[in-house]
Amino acid sequence: MPSNDKFEFRGINHLALVCRDMKKTVEFYTEVLGMPLTKTVVLPGGGGQHFFFDCGGGDQLAFFWFPTAPDAQPGVTHAASLVAKGDITSAHASMNHVAFDVPLEKMDEYKKKLDDAGIDSTDVYHDDSEIGISQEVNETTFVRSIYFKDPDDILLEFASWTRELTEADVNVEPMSAAS
Repeated sequence: MPSNDKFEFRGINHLALVCRDMKKTVEFYTEVLGMPLTKTVVLPGGGGQHFFFDCGGGDQLAFFWFPTAPDAQPGVTHAASLVAKGDITSAHASMNHVAFDVPLEKMDEYKKKLDDAGIDSTDVYHDDSEIGISQEVNETTFVRSIYFKDPDDILLEFASWTRELTEADVNVEPMSAAS
């Protein structure tokens, strides 16, 4: 595991997203996904709300509701489609998706729970193939993923590592907009 001698990171304190309807957001994250609502804040001057949910491991997923926020723009503010069902491109500085770490042995059970709740999802294995996904484990598979969306069309993922990552997994040079 690579070390960091610059800052002591202990994980994600919280990731803050923006929702269109706080009531629907609370219902989805508490009732469908089972995340406890841990903190609610009214923003000063009628500026909206900021709510926090426990997403495990001491980490929080938070949402702002701003009464004057502009509408979302699929393909700009967030991915327009589920992985393997269409284009997942989103704009620079957008949040493409949130991946929740879940136990590998529970993935089939979790897929069924999403199906039973009427939530459209895709179940894929990410690998080092040319298209980056397959429907089954192969020698280069590194994570199994189930992708689905919340009421605001935010792309979510249940993810499980299928093997330990090694130095050999870091083998691509980063691209630059300047090149």
